[in-house]
Amino acid sequence: MIAPPVFAQSVLTRDNGAKVGDNQNSQTAGPNGPTLLQDVQLIQKLQRFDRERIPERVVHARGTGVKGEFTATADLSNLTKAKVFSAGEKTPVFVRFSSVVHGNHSPETLRDPHGFATKFYTSEGNWDLVGNNFPTFFIRDAIKFPDMVHAFKPDPRTNLDDDSRRFDFFSHVPEATRTLTLLYSNEGTPAGYRFMDGNGVHAYKLVNAQGEVHYVKFHWKTLQGIKNLDPKQVAAVQAKDYSHLTNDLVDAIKKSDYPKWDLYVQVLKPEDL
Repeated sequence: MIAPPVFAQSVLTRDNGAKVGDNQNSQTAGPNGPTLLQDVQLIQKLQRFDRERIPERVVHARGTGVKGEFTATADLSNLTKAKVFSAGEKTPVFVRFSSVVHGNHSPETLRDPHGFATKFYTSEGNWDLVGNNFPTFFIRDAIKFPDMVHAFKPDPRTNLDDDSRRFDFFSHVPEATRTLTLLYSNEGTPAGYRFMDGNGVHAYKLVNAQGEVHYVKFHWKTLQGIKNLDPKQVAAVQAKDYSHLTNDLVDAIKKSDYPKWDLYVQVLKPEDL
């Protein structure tokens, strides 16, 4: 990631980056016919209006975002036909770093997974790479996600954190062992967003121009080096700085010390499944 570029935009676009042809007239079945639900701009505009007052996120409420630029330094045409991965291609990005469990005004020193989500504003549309600082996730089946979040959240009767709630849930989820181990290591308390890696939560299916398929996972590797806080350092930092992750990032950018990450691709061929 280098110095944030200027986002020059002269036309209105939808969430996926597609240009809006008409923002003032709904599509209808003929001049006097009914309005059509196929009108994506109408639906998205009304959705946006309904959601202008945004409540706090259930997870990843505490966070900060920065603009940057992604430069493809290697040609991945053997894996994908997406232009964003053509050698030399430069793409504006927006990255949101976050804590996961605790609320918007919680201390950033609390032990937590940390989000690393990147939106690529590519020439072919917008693409989101959702990620965390851990290379694995707690669960495999999405049906467990609400239960996992409830286990991490404070007890609704007392509003107090309760480790027994978490471990009661995870005692039934053996695939969480590796990620839990990382959470309760010093990686659960990074020294700064600049000093942590990012990892795509999901596996992706890439298709090249020849129609060949590969499965991949994406990994951001920090060029600032990994730095975490041990329990004594956590207590010392929290006593002085309520927002050490955000402050460290903002201060570095103000000094033009722009953080950088390299993006790596982990590849699996279908025949190796």
